[in-house]
Amino acid sequence: MDTTLVRFSWAFPFRKSLTKIQKNSSLSFTPFPKFKKESSNLRYFCKMGNRESFDETTFEAERLRLDSQARDSMAEIAQNESGSETDPKAWKWRIRKRVWDLMEAENIAQNPRPVHHRIPNFVGASSASERLGGLEEFRAAGCVKVNPDSPQKQVRFLTLSGGKKLLTPQPRLRTGFFSILESRILPPGAINEACTSAGAAKYGRPIGLDEKIKVDLIVIGSVAVDPKTGARLGKGEGFAELEYGMLRYMGAIDDKTMIVTSVHDRQLVDDIPVEKLLIHDVPVDIICTPTQVIFTNTSIPKPQGIYWDKLSPEKLGQIRILRELKSKIEQMTGKMLPCGPSEKLPPTARRKR
Repeated sequence: MDTTLVRFSWAFPFRKSLTKIQKNSSLSFTPFPKFKKESSNLRYFCKMGNRESFDETTFEAERLRLDSQARDSMAEIAQNESGSETDPKAWKWRIRKRVWDLMEAENIAQNPRPVHHRIPNFVGASSASERLGGLEEFRAAGCVKVNPDSPQKQVRFLTLSGGKKLLTPQPRLRTGFFSILESRILPPGAINEACTSAGAAKYGRPIGLDEKIKVDLIVIGSVAVDPKTGARLGKGEGFAELEYGMLRYMGAIDDKTMIVTSVHDRQLVDDIPVEKLLIHDVPVDIICTPTQVIFTNTSIPKPQGIYWDKLSPEKLGQIRILRELKSKIEQMTGKMLPCGPSEKLPPTARRKR
């Protein structure tokens, strides 16, 4: 593989150096157009007289259906990979399964259950969130990116009720990107609803990759995390890593942006081999559990952007905004970006025309 191409997997420095590249290169470039800030949820809005009404029932039914399909597919992938002696990701699945099984067996799992193939909801999630909300890093933040999973719902509430901007991704980045919510633009009494997936789609303002935004803190969900190293495992789909990489591309975050996770104490593990982590795996700086706050002082390097050579054609095919970004970079540089190995993926939503 041409190593020059691999280097195009970096993110935010590209935007800063684009003008210089254009001046010094003999290649012909097309200016980077603004990405459309279109809502990924337009099909869930219907006209009622002169008003638009959000069809929450349709949105939630489709979300649950697609979530079930995705989890079934991930279960099949996990079963095939976890018993493999040659698959480089097999060890991750074995740790995930051990944690999921333990949470169910000890009844520290909360709905939605079973917690397998999810960022698991857990007994004491609200207490862990309150500890997170008490962090100086959280109190000082003006904009907080929070994952859309159940155990972090209280963190989303604390963000909005505290007058901060909440940045939340569309579930699995199916057809959208990120939405921004602010309590000052929400209807009275709508904060609780806005903390749900349907509420974020209903009240959030969709943004594109050209949005000028600074994210002060990232809250990420985890299946397992090592308190000594900050090494983290998600549920195995890689969306947290893609979200992080896109925020790096936007210039919204950098190496100093703190990454926090909230988990149950039983999700703390000591057998994640740091040497086996990949370049795009995201470590955590702070862990909040129902009983303690842990500063990991992680030395694991944070990803620098989107690593195109790790991104499979199937994953790219599912995420529209990544395809647009890849196409524009290739158009501007005159070089094809690398592609990762093929993989089997869970199904995602198809846009209705």
